[in-house]
Formats: sequence, structure tokens, C-alpha cells
Amino acid sequence: RLTLLLAVGVRRWPDFYRRFQIWAYEIFLEMAVNVFSTSSTADNLSRHDLLSWINSSLAASFSKVEELCSGSAYCQFMDMMFPGTIQLKKVKFNTNLEHEYINNYKLLQASFKKMNVDKIVPVDKLIKGKFQDNFEFLQWFKKFFDANYDGSEYDALEMRGGEPLGSGRGGGGGMASAMPRRTVAPVKPAARPSTGRTPAASRIGVSNKAGAGVPRNNATNQQVEELTNQMVEMRLTVQGLEKERDFYFGKLREIEMLCQEQDDGAVAPVQKILDILYATEDGFAAPDEDIPPPAEDEEY
Repeated sequence: RLTLLLAVGVRRWPDFYRRFQIWAYEIFLEMAVNVFSTSSTADNLSRHDLLSWINSSLAASFSKVEELCSGSAYCQFMDMMFPGTIQLKKVKFNTNLEHEYINNYKLLQASFKKMNVDKIVPVDKLIKGKFQDNFEFLQWFKKFFDANYDGSEYDALEMRGGEPLGSGRGGGGGMASAMPRRTVAPVKPAARPSTGRTPAASRIGVSNKAGAGVPRNNATNQQVEELTNQMVEMRLTVQGLEKERDFYFGKLREIEMLCQEQDDGAVAPVQKILDILYATEDGFAAPDEDIPPPAEDEEY
């Protein structure tokens, strides 16, 4: 009977399935799966990977992590994961005003409270638009999303009423590409009086240029291929350095939090600090302690 009801409802009302989802969440309210993200639990995705995930999921065009300081993307992700927990009509998607950022984060915190999410949103830090604060929160939210999203279809652009999301430079289909291009007509050089014959030197130059065109094109193609390979190698190197930077920054952040937890100026446990320093992940390995250091050369 329930299957028949759903089939009839979808035919008569196009948004019936959406209404059914909201109704189901309100009656059988499922609590969110809480996650805890540290340097040892994070997937260490680069900022480019995270921006690509957001742009593809929300049909957005973010070009920098700092643009997520408005909180609108997180609000729509909550609507995607838990339909009906947040009112998208109240979310300010296209804004640069700080007080509207705060309004978005209030809606996000209300949805967190409704779904019993333990995460404390550092609103004061996020709205400043600094990279590190927004990057850390984005890493946690990606892990939270992976733990809670059921994979159901979601048209993000339609749900927010077609409003743009992002600066328009990160999604490959921004405002700059939509602008019509102007074509400037080439200026014709002034006509010179003709002498009736073409100099022999000019004819020789033209024939030489035409004959040298083929090897020059081959050389140009080889140079383009070499430069492309170099760019790929440099891109891989930069991604590795970013991953390593985030890895060690996470260790420093954990040690800082451990020191801040000590009351009355007590010294942090040395063993916990060592455990954080020597914690390993994929692609990283602790130094071998069994290998003795090389002996110093004796001076005579």
C-alpha cells in the first residue's frame, strides 16, 4: 500500500517525494552521526579536491576556500542530508555582508541542534574569511557529510531557486565565460603605389618561410608537450607539499590543544606529545630509531 501511495503521489505532485522525505524526518527523526576529525582521522584532501567536491555537489562555482565563510554552502548541504531541517528560503546565498553570514550560521547551528550534532561552529573565526579556520571546518564537514549522506538525488540549483553560489570563477561556467566577446576588425594598412613588378628578394623570402614552416611546427609541438609534462609534474609536487603541510600543521594543532587543556600551568604529558609527533598516515612513516647515527670523522 505504501508503494502504491508513493507511485500515485509522484504522478500527481512532482514534489511529492520531497514532501514525503520531510514528513518522514519529522516523524521518525533520525539523529546525525557525529564525527571527530584530527590529523590522524582526516583524509588529508587538498583544498582543490574539496572545492571540486563542493562545486560538483551544489552546482556552485567557488574558487577559494575563504569564500565558504558565508555559511550558505553548509546550510544547503544540511538540507541535502536531512531534508526539512533547515529553511533554504531564509539562507542568504549571494551576499558579502557579515551580518548575513551570521544569519546563515544561526540557521546552521539550529539544524545542528535539531539533529544532535555535537560540533561547535566557530562563527567568529569563520566569518573573518581566513583560510586556515575555514579549511579546518571544511575538512570536518566533508567527513561529517560522508558519514551521513544516503546518496539520494538532489537538485541543488533548483532547491535554492536558481541563485548563484560562489564567485563564478571556480566552476568553469562563471560570469566571465557568459560575457559576449567583442571582435575588433583588423586595420588595413595604407595602400602603397605599385611599381608593376614584385622584387625578387621578397619572392625569395616568401618561399623560404613557406619551406621552413613544417619543421618549425614540429618543434613547437615538442615544446608544448615538454611544457605540459613539466606542468603535470609541478602540479603533483605542489599537491604533495600541500598534503605534507596539512599533515604537520595538524600535529602542531593537536599539541597546541593538548597544552591548552592543562590547567594551572601544568606541563603536558611528554608521552602524549611523542604519540602525536610519531603518529603515521598513508604516505608518511616514522623515522627508524634502530639505525645509529654516522660516526663523526676524527680530526688529527
